Amino acid sequence: MGKKYWFIFCKSDLMLEKKDDGTYSIPLSDQSPIETKPWTHIMNITPLGEYEVKAFPIDNPITDNSKYEMCGLRASFYKLPRELYLKAGKCQELLYWDYNTQFCGICGAPMKMSTDISKKCSSCGKEIWPQLATAIIVLIYRGDEVLLVHAKNFKSDFYGLVAGFVETGETLEEAVRREVKEETGLTIKNLSYWKSQPWPYPCGLMVGFYAEYESGDVHLQKEELSKGAWFKYDNLPAIPEKLSIARQLIDNWLKTFNLNI
Repeated sequence: MGKKYWFIFCKSDLMLEKKDDGTYSIPLSDQSPIETKPWTHIMNITPLGEYEVKAFPIDNPITDNSKYEMCGLRASFYKLPRELYLKAGKCQELLYWDYNTQFCGICGAPMKMSTDISKKCSSCGKEIWPQLATAIIVLIYRGDEVLLVHAKNFKSDFYGLVAGFVETGETLEEAVRREVKEETGLTIKNLSYWKSQPWPYPCGLMVGFYAEYESGDVHLQKEELSKGAWFKYDNLPAIPEKLSIARQLIDNWLKTFNLNI
């Protein structure tokens, strides 16, 4: 028996361990740091360095132990080392998948774990694996201006970038051009891939691009967007928080002007 990282979730809140120096980590111990039930499904996740990784859900938050603190997964980005935050995201995605695939979609029989990342129906034998929802996100620039939009599903008054899910039968590049046209009416050029980011809210992969404005006037898709406009690099509105690839795309673009915010 060796030490393991224990990623313990109550819904979307993660249990963090508070250190004496004021920092946070994930519990690392031989056994689970809290009591489990006979029916608790402890999932095996890919190791982190030399340590095994375990994850399981709990019904109620831990509030009676000063050593631990419940924290939303998004907020944990600002408290945990990057590698632990990323692993927490993977754990959350697999727990979400496990919870939502308890029964077979073909015959309704219980699904049983087959491998650490697959299940098999106990009756008809159907096999399933975790699936990702792939989405594109693109920063569109016009000289020293960037196009920023406010989606209706944003929970606060910040501006982000054009984004949307990739549809069946299209490439990533086709998805970018389609989403830009649908949401803003613009045509773009010089489309280039930048990088991607796991987005475990709940099970996404964000693929980031840059593109240059080519033609058209901004006509917002009212069903998706409530606001949108061109903003000069030194006069931006509120923008996404630093954990998101949207913010990373913006910050990287700002380096063109030797400006970081």
